[in-house]
Amino acid sequence: MRCSKCGMYFDGDAGEGPMASISGSIMGDEYTDSYYFCNKCKVYTLQEHHDRFLGDDDTRVRGPISRDEGDHLVKLIRQCPRPWDKKCRCPAHLEY
Repeated sequence: MRCSKCGMYFDGDAGEGPMASISGSIMGDEYTDSYYFCNKCKVYTLQEHHDRFLGDDDTRVRGPISRDEGDHLVKLIRQCPRPWDKKCRCPAHLEY
């Protein structure tokens, strides 16, 4: 995974993995959004993974996302006790 602004590689072994991830489900498809923060650019990069019930998986990268917006979304995701649970209906999942 690379920063959407400067192209820096996020090294998961060096603790540069996603700041937060959340999964949800619509009509049998699973969506997982993962937010990465670049310490050099001070912006977020969003990796969107779409696991289709019927068809091929798809992964897209969006960004750069401002620090303010990214911080808000990461804080929201971290309020969920089970962000990996695509069936969770907690307030954080519902707002996201």
